[in-house]
Amino acid sequence: MTIFDELKARGLIAQMTNEEEIKDLINNGKATFYIGFDCTADSLTAGHFMALTLMKRLQMAGNKPIALIGGGTTMIGDPSGRTDMRKMLTKEDIDHNAACFKRQMEQFIDFSEGKAMMINNADWLLNLNYVEMLRDVGACFSVNNMLRAECYKQRMEKGLSFLEFNYMIMQSYDFYYLFQKYDCNLQFGGDDQWSNMLGGTELIRRKLGKDANAMTITLLTDSQGKKMGKTAGNAVWLDPNKTSPFDFYQYWRNVADADVLKCIRMLTFLPLEQIDEMDTWEGSQLNTAKEILAYELTKLVHGEEEAVKAQNAAKALFSKGGAAAADMPTTVLTDEDFSDGKISVIDMLLKAQLCASKSEARRLIQQGGVFCGDEKVAAFDAVIDSSAFDGEGLIVKKGKKTYHKFIK
Repeated sequence: MTIFDELKARGLIAQMTNEEEIKDLINNGKATFYIGFDCTADSLTAGHFMALTLMKRLQMAGNKPIALIGGGTTMIGDPSGRTDMRKMLTKEDIDHNAACFKRQMEQFIDFSEGKAMMINNADWLLNLNYVEMLRDVGACFSVNNMLRAECYKQRMEKGLSFLEFNYMIMQSYDFYYLFQKYDCNLQFGGDDQWSNMLGGTELIRRKLGKDANAMTITLLTDSQGKKMGKTAGNAVWLDPNKTSPFDFYQYWRNVADADVLKCIRMLTFLPLEQIDEMDTWEGSQLNTAKEILAYELTKLVHGEEEAVKAQNAAKALFSKGGAAAADMPTTVLTDEDFSDGKISVIDMLLKAQLCASKSEARRLIQQGGVFCGDEKVAAFDAVIDSSAFDGEGLIVKKGKKTYHKFIK
């Protein structure tokens, strides 16, 4: 099976331009392709998985990835799929986030000599002269066509700022620049990016002639990957300091039955023949599939040792009479956390960052969503005696899926 056929069989491709040319490029290791990552946080999330694993697959087939860090485009903010404007970040924030992205990407991509590149679009976008930019590429864009683009539709309902309106031109300019300077002939992105990406392909042809061989593929990241990025309103981070390996494992262990085989097919490197055998699985077999998914992805991000620890911790926790697992996320309480030898459940939830505010913690308790040990916390002003944290500590469960251990 060719790499192109594998991408299709794994359900990764949504739409593309120049199918035969693209097939020839990637099957023969002739593609230099880029995927962009705007630096809106200091860690990549589970929602970036599809792009990262795609880059790894294509590199293994002999193609050359360019990881484009959006130090410049992040200053504008992508309006795609949003109903409000993104938070404005300082240049210092963006530079810090970009450095964090680089460290995490190196776990997936081989950036050794000549095998891949990591480039920051701040290097060219921030130095552009506005009037020269308008004269150079502005005439290549139809405002009528831009307003019809899917990426702007939601924002048009609430008001699209002129700042965000420029995002398509900047993203298109990225492809134009990479095509000329680095012989980048292919771009990948989510299917919600189709209009922006076509803008880049069209700009290259308008400026460099119809024979300029620039192509576009979009992945199913809007319908599947972005859905993976968050759970219960909280992002699932690749940084172990923000989402522990145990919590990361648990997130994938608890995906919906309908999504588990899709995720295994799209995100893991298990052979398709093995995955095809799972297509008939149902009932308790789906739980086995979820364990396979969680283990494979935790191993990919955090390494085999942490994946084994997380898997063992989960099994110990959910087995009959299982005690608190050593590798469960743990918060250490100090004497300063106690008043008269007691600590409120709300303060515990806040200290462990299980809730963002006291009001959120209060609502969660009132809705019956917090357990200390085997006991449901019945009152929002409940307190726990310090003796409860002796020995192996106290396990607190938030909702059905989040477990946290407190020790003193």
